[in-house]
Amino acid sequence: MQTTNTVLMIRPTRFTFNLDTAGNNRFQQRILTPEEAQVRALEEFDGYVAALREQGVDVLVAQDSDAPHTPDSIFPNNWWSSHADGTLALYPMEGHNRRLERSKGVLENLLQDYRIERVLDFTEMEEQGMYLEGTGSMVLDRQHHICYAGYSSRTHAKALRHFVEQFGYNLCAFHAQDRQGVAIYHTNVMMSVGTSLAVACLDSLSVAGERTSLETQLRATGKDILALNWDQLESFAGNMLEVHNRAGEPILVMSRTAWSSLSSAQRALIERHAQPLSVNIDTIERIGGGSARCMLAEVHLPRKSAQA
Repeated sequence: MQTTNTVLMIRPTRFTFNLDTAGNNRFQQRILTPEEAQVRALEEFDGYVAALREQGVDVLVAQDSDAPHTPDSIFPNNWWSSHADGTLALYPMEGHNRRLERSKGVLENLLQDYRIERVLDFTEMEEQGMYLEGTGSMVLDRQHHICYAGYSSRTHAKALRHFVEQFGYNLCAFHAQDRQGVAIYHTNVMMSVGTSLAVACLDSLSVAGERTSLETQLRATGKDILALNWDQLESFAGNMLEVHNRAGEPILVMSRTAWSSLSSAQRALIERHAQPLSVNIDTIERIGGGSARCMLAEVHLPRKSAQA
């Protein structure tokens, strides 16, 4: 199944501007003191969780620990992913302080109710300077086993090949750049793939053949395409995630910044495919450089109770 009803979120303890990742995340802005950033981020986080639960989405919340300091813990989808066959994958991270997120006991505490059949650990690639930052680097079409990925310093070709070989996915890779011609750090900033709707900033693919291939691949799998412009990309409209509620109804989650950037026609297109859910994460977006999708780690693992 493409979507899940269960997500994991990390409640921040010391959220702040991350110098370790700011070099190639052009969305980050240092606008508040660390103390102010934490207070506002906590309010936004709790409001986000409440909004998801009100819509019937199951949210597992882990409280981040003070030490070691990991300012981007609030974005847990980058260092691990889970899959319906019981596979848990761990990913090589470019940012040194982001690697510390793996050692905080999040998975041990929260995934004890789920069945894990195998663990694929790609983290040794960090020693070779090769990175693949989970479902930030890769946008997965789980139904059709397609991995969409834009190359960047955080998304290496060899690591991508290793992933698709292990998971049996087909790779649709390309070069995505912002309007200044700089590589977009994560693929999930410029595109999202749901059950029947794909959101993408096709203009960010400067190579015409790659742009055509991406659009053709999306349409070949039956997706309607919501095409974003540059302003919408910079408003995090590419950073959406489709989930579903307990009744199986699709919900497309995004920030209010992203929703506000869309035209009435684009909003109507979304509403034909899913219930839109926009949340206020203004502070988290501007300081962290990530948005609604980045804060959600999808749980696709089978429950242990189902095995029993």
